[in-house]
Amino acid sequence: MSLLLRAASLAALSVLAMPLAHAEADTFSYAQPDKVRVKSLALDLTVDFAARQLAGSAELQLDWRDRAAHELVLDTRDLVIDRIEAWRIGGPPHAVKFELDAADPVRGAALRIALDGPAPAVRIHYHTLPQASGLQWMTPAQTAGKKQPFMYSQSQSIHARSWVPLQDTPAVRFTYRAHVVVPKALRAVMSANNDARHALDGDYRFTMDEPIPSYLLAIAVGDLAVRETGPRSAVYAEPSVVEKAAKEFSDTEKMIEATEKLYGPYRWGRYDILVLPPSFPFGGMENPRLTFATPTVLVGDKSLVSLVAHELAHSWSGNLVTNATWRHMWLNEGFTSYVENRIVEAVYGKEQADEEFIIGADELRREIAATPPATQWLVPQLDDADDAASDFAYVKGAWLLRTLEARFGRAEFDAYLRGYFDHFAFQSITTEQMLDWLQPNLLDKYPGKMSLDEVKAWIYGPGVPADATVPASPRLTAIAAARAQWLAGTRKALKLGAKDWNTHEWMYFLDGLPTDLDARHVAELDAAWHLNGSPNAEIARRWYLAAIRADYRPARAQMAKYMTRIGRRYLVVPLYEALAKTPNGLAFAREVYAKAKPGYHPLTQASIEKVLAGKPSGD
Repeated sequence: MSLLLRAASLAALSVLAMPLAHAEADTFSYAQPDKVRVKSLALDLTVDFAARQLAGSAELQLDWRDRAAHELVLDTRDLVIDRIEAWRIGGPPHAVKFELDAADPVRGAALRIALDGPAPAVRIHYHTLPQASGLQWMTPAQTAGKKQPFMYSQSQSIHARSWVPLQDTPAVRFTYRAHVVVPKALRAVMSANNDARHALDGDYRFTMDEPIPSYLLAIAVGDLAVRETGPRSAVYAEPSVVEKAAKEFSDTEKMIEATEKLYGPYRWGRYDILVLPPSFPFGGMENPRLTFATPTVLVGDKSLVSLVAHELAHSWSGNLVTNATWRHMWLNEGFTSYVENRIVEAVYGKEQADEEFIIGADELRREIAATPPATQWLVPQLDDADDAASDFAYVKGAWLLRTLEARFGRAEFDAYLRGYFDHFAFQSITTEQMLDWLQPNLLDKYPGKMSLDEVKAWIYGPGVPADATVPASPRLTAIAAARAQWLAGTRKALKLGAKDWNTHEWMYFLDGLPTDLDARHVAELDAAWHLNGSPNAEIARRWYLAAIRADYRPARAQMAKYMTRIGRRYLVVPLYEALAKTPNGLAFAREVYAKAKPGYHPLTQASIEKVLAGKPSGD
């Protein structure tokens, strides 16, 4: 029997043994966790850049809930299964039969392993294919250093199955260990214990003793340097980027301490950050112990480090207390967005936190106006797990928690939220379970403040209630007045007073521009403030959207560079969508995409190709 089967963390296993009640099955997984659950995973993988594949084995330790079951069903997508072994209780491993079902375009293919009883473990020998949706393989030319290749994973929402055969559902949590062999001179890192002083010898071992869901399984390999940013935090990045990143993220320890004061101890040991190449499709990914972050937030003034606050907040909401299925993603993202704003307030002040919330609330209002009511619930019906990541999950969810704070008082709500994290720690839950805890521990404890029906109206209804409030921001109010005067022709662009605007104030100004703004206004704004080619990715996104809507062609050369350099979906997909609305814009978008595609992650490619095929993505 393997080392994994002989040794396991007793603390982790005691949590894994707890019953996890669920109100519904996960429609995006073939797994049958009511019959058997994966308790722990041991990976033994070799990273082959030439073949663009991971090859090796995955050993799963199993907890049988139904002792009469004789089949283990796992999730896969584009995996080649070479052979499978199983253990009998007290016996050696032996070969077992298996079959892969026909692949579904969303869920992939079920791997069905036939067993003659409740085997304590199975070992699957397999390799990935180059098109694995959860991996991106980059040539040296696609990296910052231009010398070494780079590979990284993105498992959320259901892409872990494209590089590991497992129960790919957030309802199942497991510990893991990994042995990873990579080319010498490259560094491997995972969502586990990373050793900043590890020799670049090509042989790496990792351990994650806290139980995590599959979407938090992560790996990256490349030319990575390390800089410490605190007693329990460091930054990993390519050598040409690492110093800039360490400076930008130097407040990480302050953020950890601020969150601990609010919601209890940080339970994951270290909090390191990996800055990925620009093709990374998200702003950040909260992989435990090693947040993956986009380089687009490295602007030199810390104005976009709320992204770190967000991913850190996931260490409590998401990683610690997890949505049981992707319909309930607001339990991850809404709670995290609320905690993020509290961290920003604690570290950078209430004015910045309020500005960030107002911008998010305005964005949500625009989304509400353009979205069918049935899709505005916090617990929507989904056709694809990746569709769960919407402004409703993030902003509407946070707005609900902000309303609870206002009704019950900050001290009372903070105590409730800390108790919530403690009670559901290392569990995966549904909205109904959250409500079952909310009622006796907050609503009934302080009667007359807010009813369960009012809370449910937020969750199971469209839009936001009419009495939902936002904070006041005198600076944003003044900017809105200046914008209105400029649009009315009573103030010149040079007289907007924008010299001292911060990033969020520019975002607010540009977000509020009318969609029918003419090219003359856009040209005047560019001449006054030189927005074309802005190195700030958030400001540039909004500027290029205004330029596209006004058909301001002088912006296109810099826009093309931006769309080719950046692969973050939130930043580039809206530009493709806006361009695709006119024949000339669509032709330009297709021309840009032809050049940019090799540097995009498969998830970004899929989103853009829907747009260019006439199916605008909601991403």
